[in-house]
This record gives sequence, structure tokens and C-alpha cells, in this order.
Amino acid sequence: MKLIYPAVLKKHEDGTYSAWYPDLEGCSASGFSENDCLEEANAAALDWIDTELNEFGGELPPVSDPQDIPLGEGEFVRLMSLTYRLTDGWDE
Repeated sequence: MKLIYPAVLKKHEDGTYSAWYPDLEGCSASGFSENDCLEEANAAALDWIDTELNEFGGELPPVSDPQDIPLGEGEFVRLMSLTYRLTDGWDE
């Protein structure tokens, strides 16, 4: 299943990055570079989705329109394409 959720990224003064998903409560990541942060954010979102679906039996939250996300100073939005495997051992 392909999902696209917006992530908010911020570059810090020390050159590191942090990211969080407005739609995935408590889901965040960080990295030494923008690419590192994006990779960590992707993994964090997939873990969040897996936990929500398999451990809590919940539904995924609706996706926010990136234009509706309030941003702080230095923050920007990246749309993250996530591929979640619904069945073990089968690649989509």
C-alpha cells in the first residue's frame, strides 16, 4: 500500500535536521543531514503505521493538506511516499 504523508523538517544551527509528521501523533526523527533525516523519518513513519494497524487495530489518520500546516521559522514541508507491506513476504 502506498501512502503519502507530509513531514515538517527543520535545519538546526549545528547543521542537523529534525522532522515530524503532523498527522502521525508523536512520530518524529532526526539526522546529521537532510537525507539522513528523511531516511529516519521514513522508517519512523512505517513503524508508526505498523504499530497503529497491527497492535492497536486502528485506522490511519487522514492526510493534511501541506498548505494547511502551520510552519515555524526555518521549517519546510516534504511529502513522504511510504510503501507499507500488507502481507509478509510479498513485495508490492
